[in-house]
Amino acid sequence: MLKRNKFLLIGGPCVLESRKTSILIGETLRDLAHSLGWDYVFKASYDKANRTSFSSPRGPGFSKGLKELSALKRILKVPVLTDVHTAEEAKAAGKVLDILQIPAFLCRQTDLLLAAAKTGKAVSVKKGQFLAPQAVSAVMEKLRRGGCRNAWITERGTTFGHGDLVVDMRGLVTMRKQGHKVIFDATHSVQKPSGGQVTKGEAQFIPALARAAAAVGIDGLFIEVHPNPKKALSDKESMLPLSQARALFQLINRILYAVS
Repeated sequence: MLKRNKFLLIGGPCVLESRKTSILIGETLRDLAHSLGWDYVFKASYDKANRTSFSSPRGPGFSKGLKELSALKRILKVPVLTDVHTAEEAKAAGKVLDILQIPAFLCRQTDLLLAAAKTGKAVSVKKGQFLAPQAVSAVMEKLRRGGCRNAWITERGTTFGHGDLVVDMRGLVTMRKQGHKVIFDATHSVQKPSGGQVTKGEAQFIPALARAAAAVGIDGLFIEVHPNPKKALSDKESMLPLSQARALFQLINRILYAVS
């Protein structure tokens, strides 16, 4: 069970790969998080439904992916989170997983939000790249009306022109003042959308953005990691190398302590 007063780390690969890779990532992040007194949730997607190119790997699919996530939940002994894309997926996934994530492009889809809420599970909403911080309350109200009592919003950057994202740290303050639990996605925030057939990214900025968000004030960190990002099946240019996780998380923890 997640504790409301603990800092939350949501982390894993972008898309489900081999079980060996998932366990390596999950065990490493779990042990790091728990050593710092944080809660940990394993994250991986069974279907990257909004890949830039038709030929890009999407993952194992709903049925196979849900079974794999269920197995990883038992092996890692931690809560598990994944994206859902339709009301039907939400209903089925809610019987297996602990947390349902609403993708950024779907964050205003009322039927999807209500279906996720009705599962009784926690819901994480990725804030759309087009959505102002002041508009988040309308999204969260839909979840509340659907019966959800444990939800949070995840900041992942705002569209700036045709091929870039920026993170307005004022938005973190605004959303928390509205009473929402706010998670910062340090990896999708460094993406460079509209980069041709593959979404580009600037992974070198992940640590700086994570440190800044922690200093401003957040309730948790969302971060995608991989033992070898160059070989990752998705978002290889915006993932943190697993070997860098310990140093970054220890620094984040010191910042959290300093500003608490």
